[in-house]
Amino acid sequence: MPPSVLETPRGAARLAESLLPPVGDRWRHTQAVAERARELSHSVPEADRELLIAAAWLHDIGYAPALHDSGFHPLDGARHLAALGASTRLVRLVAHHSGAAYEAEQRGLSRELAVYEREESALLDALTCADMTTGPSGQRLGFTERIDEIMVRYAPGSEVHSAISAAVPYLAGAVARTRARADGQPM
Repeated sequence: MPPSVLETPRGAARLAESLLPPVGDRWRHTQAVAERARELSHSVPEADRELLIAAAWLHDIGYAPALHDSGFHPLDGARHLAALGASTRLVRLVAHHSGAAYEAEQRGLSRELAVYEREESALLDALTCADMTTGPSGQRLGFTERIDEIMVRYAPGSEVHSAISAAVPYLAGAVARTRARADGQPM
């Protein structure tokens, strides 16, 4: 698959589908995040809309058993996309979706994640919003419900529980900014 195809929703969906179905609910979650990203796409500049949806399809590919390296899915997914020749921007979006820096810190992988520069943008906010309003089986959740679901699913003291606890203000900000942009409010 040529790298530029990964930038399209169709090409990204094909790659995700080839990697994720063996991981159970992860495929349903990914499909729902991509649909949510499509719904939120008007919150980003027109030139970034397809990239948002492509990044949504690819945000969790690092969970695929074949890609398991560091055990940290944003990093493993980003590394795989970089190896395929995907654009730097797509790689960075996957690397930094949903406050990944907070979990990287918990796992001692901040230096490895920092290889992929994090952008502050409507695009990263919308990707995070799509993920943070979609449950693990693809169900639509409010932001607070999603945070609560994560905090119950992961034990207190675990890397994910600790990271999400620290990331809540950042994640809430991304969701609020995306909603404001989607509603046409000036930022």
